[in-house]
Amino acid sequence: MSALREKILTVATDLFQTRGINSTGVDTIVAVAGTTKMTLYKYFKSKEILILEVLQQGHQEFQSWLNAKLDQSSKKPAEKLQKLFDFVEEWVTSPDFRGMAFMKASAEFPNEENIIHKLSAEHAKEFRSYIADIASQAGVIEAEALALQLSMLIEGAIQAEQMKRGSGAIKYAKKAAKVLIDAAPKKPQ
Repeated sequence: MSALREKILTVATDLFQTRGINSTGVDTIVAVAGTTKMTLYKYFKSKEILILEVLQQGHQEFQSWLNAKLDQSSKKPAEKLQKLFDFVEEWVTSPDFRGMAFMKASAEFPNEENIIHKLSAEHAKEFRSYIADIASQAGVIEAEALALQLSMLIEGAIQAEQMKRGSGAIKYAKKAAKVLIDAAPKKPQ
């Protein structure tokens, strides 16, 4: 990937996260990136394509980071499930935290037929599937249901933290998650 294309992606990511997607025009992106509209459109055929790439890159980076953290923490799925909220807490309380891009994008593009909304919904589904896979490996009988409950806790804590840094919502979500994980019916071992 060219350095200029990467810079445009980085600038767009920062501006979309801090100012909002709809509030950030192409003129602002090129000014901050120190380039021209012609160059931006050389790499991204439209602002919509740029948005989709920003969302895809952010999703992949977060999933890779979380997966690496969980893999380093334990090889046992049951322990990974418990550790999930530790790492989400680490991320949410870090100075670089800006929230889940797919949550913000779906709010800015609420029409379910919009391609940006569809990609955001797909990212949310992939995140739940990721949690469900860990839960299933841990022997949870209703892994999909637990994954939905845990993802709701995570997304709610993220939203609370976006609204007020230091809200502490993740600590309460973590406690609720432990109750749900411990109570989830498991296959006999």
